[in-house]
Amino acid sequence: MNQTVKSPAVRPSGLAANIAATLWLGLPMVGSNIAQMLLHVSDTIMLGWYGVPELAAVVLGSSFFFFLFILGSGFSYALMGRISAAIGRGDAVQLRRDARMGLWIAIGYGLAVMPVMAAAEPILLALGQNPQLAALAQEYLSIAMWGLVPALIVACLRAYLSAQERAHLVMWVTLLGVALNVLGNWAFIFGHFGAPEMGVRGAALASVLVQLSSAILLALYAARAKGLRQVALFARFWRPDWEALWAVLRLGLPAGLTHLSEAGLFQASALMMGWIGTTELAAHGIALELASLTFMIHMGLSNAATVRAGHAYGAGDPDRLRAGAKAALILSLVFAALTIIVFLGMPHRLVSLFIDNSDPMAPAILAFGARLLAVAALFQLFDAAQVMALGLLRGVHDTRVPMVVATISYWLIGVPTSYVLAFPLGLGGVGLWLGLVLGLACVGVTLILRFWRGPWLVTGTPSDSGSRTPA
Repeated sequence: MNQTVKSPAVRPSGLAANIAATLWLGLPMVGSNIAQMLLHVSDTIMLGWYGVPELAAVVLGSSFFFFLFILGSGFSYALMGRISAAIGRGDAVQLRRDARMGLWIAIGYGLAVMPVMAAAEPILLALGQNPQLAALAQEYLSIAMWGLVPALIVACLRAYLSAQERAHLVMWVTLLGVALNVLGNWAFIFGHFGAPEMGVRGAALASVLVQLSSAILLALYAARAKGLRQVALFARFWRPDWEALWAVLRLGLPAGLTHLSEAGLFQASALMMGWIGTTELAAHGIALELASLTFMIHMGLSNAATVRAGHAYGAGDPDRLRAGAKAALILSLVFAALTIIVFLGMPHRLVSLFIDNSDPMAPAILAFGARLLAVAALFQLFDAAQVMALGLLRGVHDTRVPMVVATISYWLIGVPTSYVLAFPLGLGGVGLWLGLVLGLACVGVTLILRFWRGPWLVTGTPSDSGSRTPA
């Protein structure tokens, strides 16, 4: 007889009730995502105070890190959908099997790609980057790479806990990490509290310490918290479960490649901006941090949509799936509209938060960063649409077609358009960002249509309900 687990999902009726239920689940996820983003924002702000070359180098280095991280974290997104569906079916055994093998994949992938970060400098040089910035980026990555495995473990545990509506704990742990990161940066970047002045290496060291401590805290909670102990996540952790591992890989690899395509779009934009100039690259990094910070709101709502869609999908309830999707899309649209107002209303004030205004390069960074924020306002609606569509599709275990759509839209449409607008047509960095808008628009429109025309809204029957073999 299988162990069962009771779905904690609220089953509201009516649009207002569904919006309230999505907010109740989504706000802690939004909070944890924003807190996660604040880790990188604090690095950007404090390195901006330290020096513009250091800031530009960490824009390159952190982009390199997250280009690799995002593929591994794709498995956690797929894991969230599978765990949510298992909860919808009341199957605690499958929940444990999937979560355990998700952690195996995260650890194995992290160890496999660490050597790539250790050899980042020649890769960046081959991609045409400034030698000074490439050397500084390598200094950063030589330390930051040790945080990759803990960061991937955190991603899996976030999926595990969020699917069981324990995202509030993830949020508080991440907020604690922000505070620790600021203190660590103050100590190791600038040499305070008796620590050596380490510059970009200090920012990397602080990040590694935060990632490691977050992984430990979340693992302890997952193992010991009331209501989670009966799942016994870490019992016989050493034991392989090949069936569950391949199931998570089958869904997770396309999900990771989808996010990698998007991350690659922005990584390519950073590389091309580096060809334009250091000032433009620094402004690009700031504008991207601001756009990414607002994106975390949509990502949190998307994660909530994945969980609610997974619960409905696992229970075979298309009406509940449809109602939850409408609520999530409306919320995302409202937040996108608010972001557009803020970006267009105070661009210089936002950019100035990231730099020392007494720096001789500050006026140029402010002016160019404000222009980029105007374009960022333009792509808010499309960015919100694509991430929400991906969240809903992950909830119904659809990851392969989104991967193809994202790859074509970002790499055959977005990147070439960015290059043509920026260089042959002479629009520079603004043209580069307009290409991003086009790529995001193609993904958003296509995937929203796919979800609303899918068979899951007719039958609601899971196509992959998991194995019934105990583990």
